[in-house]
Amino acid sequence: MSDYSSDENEGEFVLYRNRPEWRDVTPVKQDDGEEPVVAIDYTEAYEDCYDYFRAVLKTKEVSERALELTQTASYLNPANYTVWQYRREILKGLNKDLNEELDFIQKVILKQSKNYQVWHHRRVLVEWLQDASKEKYLTEAVLAKDAKNYHAWQHRQWVIKTFNLYDGELEYIDTLLSDDVRNNSAWNQRLLLHDKGGLSKNKHVTKFCEELYKSGNHSPFLLAVLVDMCYEQVNEGGGDSVYTLERAKELCSDLMTKYDTVRAKYWQYMIDTIEKKAREGTEDEAGSSTN
Repeated sequence: MSDYSSDENEGEFVLYRNRPEWRDVTPVKQDDGEEPVVAIDYTEAYEDCYDYFRAVLKTKEVSERALELTQTASYLNPANYTVWQYRREILKGLNKDLNEELDFIQKVILKQSKNYQVWHHRRVLVEWLQDASKEKYLTEAVLAKDAKNYHAWQHRQWVIKTFNLYDGELEYIDTLLSDDVRNNSAWNQRLLLHDKGGLSKNKHVTKFCEELYKSGNHSPFLLAVLVDMCYEQVNEGGGDSVYTLERAKELCSDLMTKYDTVRAKYWQYMIDTIEKKAREGTEDEAGSSTN
């Protein structure tokens, strides 16, 4: 049976309700209420796929067929957070080869490079594998088509800082600037390269961001930078920095409830991640004091 994940397969796609291996599953229809304000005109393939997706999600099925279903669902709606989260649960449950999943999500990203969820899926896989050897190549492929792609730059910056992949970056940035001297994204990346201690230790950057914040500017992009600064300082032990775990939780809470509600689950993930780093730091200190 063909999935729906490539243009050449669309013509031969078989609806899940017509597949023998899915006969034991009762599809779950979407509940839009008795009188939906705006009824969305879904395609037949979309409605069929998500009816079965809701069914396996309800039973928390972990199987090869459920994994294939999430592939189709992600193609039909790559911005669906629940699809990607469930796919990750299945990957772990089946102990799948994550390098194969990297190849799959790379193909998706090259088609959906401005979609946040696909980049987040990629980041989680890299964290699980602790292997960022392919990431600079991927972001360069995306930036070759769109030199100011925000998601690609965000991913590249995370990779470079997390895995210490600074070598050759300045030369790459200079190449981009020679193509377009007005590329603000490249200039911003150059400032990171000249400050390997991190943004939270750059007085010019912190002063600028804090003045913006105090003036009432609570743009999600500004708050995201402040959260990154908190993550840096918590990861390094903090000291007397204003970028603490408590401030990170406050900022993420504001993003979840006020300024970036669409990505609420991501900001909860960031709270959990920074709290984990804080606990690890405390445990390391306790271990050192007993030795």
